[in-house]
Amino acid sequence: MSLVIALIGAALSFFALAAAAGALVQTVGGTPVGLQPRETATVFAGDLKEKLSGEGEFESSLTAATFANPGGSPVVHGNDTYAVYWDPMNQYHGYWQHLIDTFLHAVGVDSGSLKNVFAVDTQYTDRSNRPAFYSSTFRGAYTDTDGYPSSPGCTDPHPLEVGDAITCLTDQQLREELNNFIVQHHLQTGMGTIFYLLTPPGVTVCLDAGGPLGHCSDYAGPPGGVSYQKSFCSYHSDINPNAAPLGDEKTVLYAAIPWTAGGLGDGHLLPGDIKPAFDCQDGGFDPTSKPIEKKEKAKERTLKEKEEFDEKTTEEKRKIEEAEVREGPHQQEPNQGQCPSRDGYCDAGLPDLIVNQIAVEQQNVTTDPLLDSWRDTAGNEVTDECRNFYANGSQGAHSLSGSVTANEETGAGTLANEAIGGGGYYLNDTFSFAGLFYGGVPCVGAINLVPEFTAPNPVNAGDVVGFDGMESYVELDRGVKYSESGEAQTSYPTFTWSFGDGTPNVSGYAPGAPPANSPATSPCEVPWQAPCAASTFHAYQYGGTYTVTLTVKDVGGNTAAVARTIVVSGPSRPGVSSSASAGSAGAAGGAGGAGSSSSSAKSPVLGPVASMAIGSHSLSKTLRGGLTVRYSVNQQATGRFEVLLAASIAYRVGLHLPLAAGLPAGTPPQVAIAKALLITTRAGRGTLKIQFGKVTAKRLRRLHKIPLMLRLTLRNAGGGTTTVLSKLTLH
Repeated sequence: MSLVIALIGAALSFFALAAAAGALVQTVGGTPVGLQPRETATVFAGDLKEKLSGEGEFESSLTAATFANPGGSPVVHGNDTYAVYWDPMNQYHGYWQHLIDTFLHAVGVDSGSLKNVFAVDTQYTDRSNRPAFYSSTFRGAYTDTDGYPSSPGCTDPHPLEVGDAITCLTDQQLREELNNFIVQHHLQTGMGTIFYLLTPPGVTVCLDAGGPLGHCSDYAGPPGGVSYQKSFCSYHSDINPNAAPLGDEKTVLYAAIPWTAGGLGDGHLLPGDIKPAFDCQDGGFDPTSKPIEKKEKAKERTLKEKEEFDEKTTEEKRKIEEAEVREGPHQQEPNQGQCPSRDGYCDAGLPDLIVNQIAVEQQNVTTDPLLDSWRDTAGNEVTDECRNFYANGSQGAHSLSGSVTANEETGAGTLANEAIGGGGYYLNDTFSFAGLFYGGVPCVGAINLVPEFTAPNPVNAGDVVGFDGMESYVELDRGVKYSESGEAQTSYPTFTWSFGDGTPNVSGYAPGAPPANSPATSPCEVPWQAPCAASTFHAYQYGGTYTVTLTVKDVGGNTAAVARTIVVSGPSRPGVSSSASAGSAGAAGGAGGAGSSSSSAKSPVLGPVASMAIGSHSLSKTLRGGLTVRYSVNQQATGRFEVLLAASIAYRVGLHLPLAAGLPAGTPPQVAIAKALLITTRAGRGTLKIQFGKVTAKRLRRLHKIPLMLRLTLRNAGGGTTTVLSKLTLH
């Protein structure tokens, strides 16, 4: 089924008027709500026109800078979710419900993951100093067949055509139905349960009496008009019969999810109702533009093209117009599947737009359940700050998949920016006010937590050596904790060092270093929080090979660890033989570590000590001129560098290469996409470039970001070997 000509007017007129952004948390019709408006503005980007410096880094946002929860009002510490379809006329297709329910199930399956947008919310806390944990359990779905009220109580500003329109419902009617449903089915309420109340096409939801000036899920007049500005895509609120300031067991947290996905490809609707709905998804922004998304623009014909168009037949004109619509603003449906679907039409992907609304409300409810928690002075919640940002998950956690090009039958692209529970979804990014170390990327789709430090070269017993955890990538590096009196205070990640020699661990906050290890300085000055431990010094009393472990806990409570080895020359610990001491920590691991390979317990053979660093992370420069590597080696050695790429990514771009052997247990299968020999005649430092073949470079240019591993394998004259591994991402 092809797109209908009616789409053209909607697509072309969308940008005729720009909708103004308004406060999102507000009281409408006597009900406090957190609204997801039908508008195209991006709050964060709209605060400062000069939001980008010459280097392309985000500067502070006037409104976003006020994002806070000064009173420590509650967040949701883990949740159960229910999907309730209020659909007595059986208009919500089963395959639509299946896509939505599968998404909610997938969110539960991936609970605790750092690799999707829900992990970003863990930085937000309340006076209990517990974060909004990403811990969700899907409790199931149910189709509620109770009849709609005979007296709707509101007027649809622009109902569907006769035969498609059903009714108009007020928020009060939704609340009454939800309350009755909960009581009837003995469902648990409280601050840990979220109810999603969904209505089908033809049902409009209003927060007041509706009409042309009402706050409804539909609107009258052109995009950008008053009715459009007052309309919404979804909202959340609470029913708190005891007016409990922190909520209680009778509190009902809910989100209203009306059908705002339009009707593209839905042959059940009359032609006039088969319309796009990109304004309730990405607002018609171009998801491929960098770094801030720009609006897609409908094609304008030149004078010559207009003359040629007028000479075409009716059928030829129709095809040209449909092609122009597909090139203009359109929605993304990563789960549209085969067309036609089982009912003979091409509407299976429409719920992808509803899924995005559920994802938005899930985060807003979690961080602002009673509408008095995390938001800015204008009332914008975590997803409002980043409206229309659909970047791939947090700096390369995963890549965009699918195609931005609109399908001829569905009128929608297939882009997905989030991989959750094995499925692909197109979800709005969310706001992160962390970013102390790196200046902060305000709109992200996942978080990174990568502890890192470089081990020193071999040293002597008694030498003071430093370990710098500030190499780490800690996305959630700033948060808020509350004192007993409720005062909001800045919190930082915690760094814990284990030196592998039996001495007590050193633990504290980042950044800075503990005064106990730096007696000549006072590094924990304001604004840093004492004790500090991002960097630390240590001295080993005895010789041996030791494993140093850094464990980082970010402000969201997420933890990760990394281990490196250090070789210490000197007398063995009393009661421990020299050989046993030297080999006590085992073989070397990552970047900066030293490896050992013993031919016997009495005579261990130590491998070379080496380290390496990447010169540039630019994807285009690297593919064009090679990967620049700086290295250091403590002795004469021979070996090679290997650039490793995950086999799954390599095969996807058509690089079918043999799997690399000898990787640590648990490492995903890798293939070597580039190699270079390294021969040193003495200890020292150097730089080399690892070149990529023409075919390999051509295939890799298809990717926006490439996560790689760099492996250096060295062997000295005595037969000792060392393997150094390092991860990097080319952008």
